[in-house]
Amino acid sequence: MMTKQNPSTIVWLQGLTCNGNSHSFFNYEKLEVFSKNFHILHHPQINTQYSLHDVLESDFSFDFLVIEGALSKNPSILSRFEIPFTKIVDNLEKRARYIICAGSCASFGGIFRLNNPEEITGAVFNGKKQGGYWSEQKKNVINISGCPMHPEWFVQTLFTLRNSSNILLDEYKRPKEIFSYFVHHGCLRNEYFEWKVDCKDFGLKEGCLFYEHGCQGPMTHANCNKILWNKTSSKTRVGSACLGCTEFDFPKHALYETHKNMSLPATPFGISKRAYYSLAGIAKSFKIERLEKRLIDENN
Repeated sequence: MMTKQNPSTIVWLQGLTCNGNSHSFFNYEKLEVFSKNFHILHHPQINTQYSLHDVLESDFSFDFLVIEGALSKNPSILSRFEIPFTKIVDNLEKRARYIICAGSCASFGGIFRLNNPEEITGAVFNGKKQGGYWSEQKKNVINISGCPMHPEWFVQTLFTLRNSSNILLDEYKRPKEIFSYFVHHGCLRNEYFEWKVDCKDFGLKEGCLFYEHGCQGPMTHANCNKILWNKTSSKTRVGSACLGCTEFDFPKHALYETHKNMSLPATPFGISKRAYYSLAGIAKSFKIERLEKRLIDENN
């Protein structure tokens, strides 16, 4: 007979953030189920059992320290209630079983890092480089990158850790079950990508957004087109480019433009330039009439 587990405990801490990952989590459609298994002791945006001061003055341990937002050791950049953020983090991280970095800012530094990469970083990464707020790799840190993270990624990770201590991570400390996929996987525009048929404009159902509109789907690790957002859609399904928001170099400049070298776009992840450009040239030489037409022609 299975024994009933006590709810796992969470302390949620916000650094330099737009609050987007919190709002994404609040839109999780099964919060009632989540709340039966997890108890949020403190969150700065909702009424919780403890204030930040209460938590800092206590000595109890807890299961998950969730960090949302980029970090800095400079108190003039980041403090809370006139308490240096370093003092807050150093107090809490020793008491947490796991540290969950919610979103790309906590994982890599994100958009805040671009303003001051020397003093604003992620928890254990500064962009691509190892060594963020903590210079050494901490074994109990897990990154759930995204801008924002998908609520399913967050909840799935916490449930996995609650029920098993083993979770496989990639080189950026992200769960492989989520980040071994690419946004390209499951994209409804894959046939257009294969035959190099460009999308004429944003918001259309037809064409691939990779060649002219900056889509990062073939190089972005995430399963957005597998589980969808709100179980309904994704950027590429509504005719907007994937911006690569789960990657260490997000955000790039000129997000909705395809960066090219001698008129050629970057190659998809893991494919040699020679092989890709050879195949692309052959595919583009074919003209498939069906793919040049509207999927739904209102005039016919």
